[in-house]
Amino acid sequence: MKSSNPYGIVGAAIVPHAPQFLSLPESEDLEQVARVRRSLETIGERLRALEPDCIVMVSNDHGDHFVTHGVPPFCVHVAHEADGMHKHRGMWAIDGDTGYALVPEMERAGFDLAFTMNAKLQTAFTIPYEFMGFGRDVPLVALFVNAYVPPQPGGRRCYAFGAALQTALQRLGKRALLIASGGLSHYPGTVHYPHPDLETDQRIFAEIQAGHLTHLLSYDDWELDRTGNVELRAPLILAGALGENRPPFTALLEPSWHHIYASAGWDLTEPAPARDPLRYPAMPPARARLAEAVLTLRTGAEAAERFLDDPAAFCQPFALADDEREALCAMQWEVLRDRFSIHALLTSGAAMQISLAAKRRQAG
Repeated sequence: MKSSNPYGIVGAAIVPHAPQFLSLPESEDLEQVARVRRSLETIGERLRALEPDCIVMVSNDHGDHFVTHGVPPFCVHVAHEADGMHKHRGMWAIDGDTGYALVPEMERAGFDLAFTMNAKLQTAFTIPYEFMGFGRDVPLVALFVNAYVPPQPGGRRCYAFGAALQTALQRLGKRALLIASGGLSHYPGTVHYPHPDLETDQRIFAEIQAGHLTHLLSYDDWELDRTGNVELRAPLILAGALGENRPPFTALLEPSWHHIYASAGWDLTEPAPARDPLRYPAMPPARARLAEAVLTLRTGAEAAERFLDDPAAFCQPFALADDEREALCAMQWEVLRDRFSIHALLTSGAAMQISLAAKRRQAG
């Protein structure tokens, strides 16, 4: 299922990484965990079929590395392997070469991407990697975004980072998957932990499901903190890489007592869905003379009078094409608007001027 353009991000996903997936404590709804895991498996199966060169996974540190010694807004792992953590101990393969190559590429785009050679891989990376079925076969590019330690990168900065990341991967000739790993609302370590903000998350999820990814930009740092969505920075990077009007091929929202689990997957080898035509489309340069003729009618009562006297004579100075002249002389305003893409303000205004001129003649 290779795309005609083999480079850059060909598939993407937003996935949770809650450690409860591994530990399965009694506090969890095991049927819910099973549903979320099946969602990740489904997304992983679809994305594996895209034959990626690497998996770029964006997630956040949870107090293990980047808290006191250095807190970069964005950091990439550049070793060839890294030890896992908790129940995922053991060495995990890292695509350090691609990670290293991203550092100068992102600098060209205005981002000073930090790098690490010894950070361990938290389950925020390894849980999605395993549960999406990658089986350690596709190399992992681990990208950290600072989500918890102020001052964090803002939403617009994360979005711009995602757009630059897409360009960088294209320049590197990489066929990549982009996985944004993180929960929606939750408050680890605080008294708010049992009270995730489901109302906000339902609104966020509805916009993601509709493909309106720029909606994520409407939350400032304070709102991300207040609603427990500091980890939304990873999906914001994904949003910047994908752009607007990208509905996922599948999406699942599962609220729990401490996390709002959300997952969604995108296959970018498929074209973005067509939207309804614009109400105000751009006027084609080839119709410039026609637009000028309609503007003349719209802005002058005297022009409307001349048109009523002799439509063909009115059209003659504009050197219109035959079909243009025919439509204008017949006052086919809808044809001028919908077929020739003459702006609706011009066609409606010209129609009004003609109507007023005709009424004056009747009254006179």
